[in-house]
Amino acid sequence: MGELFFALLAKMHHEILLFAVVGLAVGGVDDFIIDMLFLCRHLWRKLTVYSRHRRMTTATLPPSAHPGRIAIFIPAWREADVIGPMLRHALAHWGRQDYRIFIGLYPNDRPTLDVIAPMAADEDRLILCINERDGPTTKADCLNVVWRAMLKEEARTGVRFKAIVLHDAEDVVHRDEIRLFDVMTDRFQLVQLPVLPLPGQGGWWARAVANHYCDEFAESHGKYLTVREAMGASMPSAGVACAFERTMLERLANPENGGPFDPASLTEDYEVGLRIGNMGGRGVFVRMRDSDGNLVATREYFPDSLKDAVTQKARWMVGIALAGWDRMGWQGGPAEWWMRMRDRRAALAAFVLFTAYLALLLWGLLLAGSLFGLGGGVKATPAMEALLWVNFGFMIWRMAMRALFVGMSYGWAYGLGAMPRTIIANIIAMMAARRAMILYLRSLIGKPLTWDKTRHRFPDLDSVA
Repeated sequence: MGELFFALLAKMHHEILLFAVVGLAVGGVDDFIIDMLFLCRHLWRKLTVYSRHRRMTTATLPPSAHPGRIAIFIPAWREADVIGPMLRHALAHWGRQDYRIFIGLYPNDRPTLDVIAPMAADEDRLILCINERDGPTTKADCLNVVWRAMLKEEARTGVRFKAIVLHDAEDVVHRDEIRLFDVMTDRFQLVQLPVLPLPGQGGWWARAVANHYCDEFAESHGKYLTVREAMGASMPSAGVACAFERTMLERLANPENGGPFDPASLTEDYEVGLRIGNMGGRGVFVRMRDSDGNLVATREYFPDSLKDAVTQKARWMVGIALAGWDRMGWQGGPAEWWMRMRDRRAALAAFVLFTAYLALLLWGLLLAGSLFGLGGGVKATPAMEALLWVNFGFMIWRMAMRALFVGMSYGWAYGLGAMPRTIIANIIAMMAARRAMILYLRSLIGKPLTWDKTRHRFPDLDSVA
């Protein structure tokens, strides 16, 4: 009986392992091509551009040919703990530049209202936008409320805004971003700046969960978005540190939605970026340093608990990989199709990871059984063995590339730590995929998707470089 069980286990292991190694190999090739494109682009620009011209910084950036007023949209639901220090920091760092901050609020969120109302009473750059409905609705619905408030402000003052910038209530903004957005929206309809998660605080587990966001954003905003832009694909908005040219965003406005953002979407920022590309708008990802040599980027704390990390990533996965597939389709040419495929592979990639870990577990059981004479252990075919070696090579390469980009953004100690944190990232991805599938299937039978937000923290600014 034991031998029959292990024989069936061996057959199961073979099929699961075959699916896993093929899936990992396909993903490995995909990532390797992106890496090669980035390295070739980096070398080409270094030889042909930066050998003749100094890199531009915000200190050498010329002023906008058509300067204008900038609107900053901040949707807020239960942000009483962070919105006050965030706004004080932004007002102090942006000074008297020409901008207005519109904060979207809900009537049933009294603590957040109590924090912001006294600040807005004494500050004409802060404009409160109260939703007609109790919260939470969706972030997109809140942004549409802010959009309508901006239109009223334009009508009141007679001054038309030049661009709309998105930020979250926990963001640590950069002092030069308003000026940078003012200049770049002269030429582009979407401008995205890097997002750099702040390193985690607390115990080792909280730091590991938070720091896996540092790993992913350092690589994505250090490499992937630059390749995407270079290929001419649409530039997705990250939802923070991004600016939309006013006229282009107005073209997306839908009277049924009450604004340019779709209330039925959980990733309205990402979708707006793609829709701008569909309409012929140009997006750009800008990595520029300030006069002190620091990257002009938005910094913020990301979730440091397993529950919050899974909740947040499941929301991204539903909006981009599942519902986004239905909503956005496959417009554009080959480069655009490829980039959208990469955006939407998250759920499938998580399933491939799950089968890989399952295959490893079954291998251990079969090995243990062979020690007791229950089966012949694991015997891989030559093709399977070759794929295993190929995947091993891709794994080493992938870890090295991630360590490189994390090291450049956070230091080499963090870069080396990114290697073991890959396991934590994989666990979170698999759990998020399960949650995302449940949420998506529920939405298909009539349960609406809502603003499934996570807890936020604002840092001690003395410790933020």
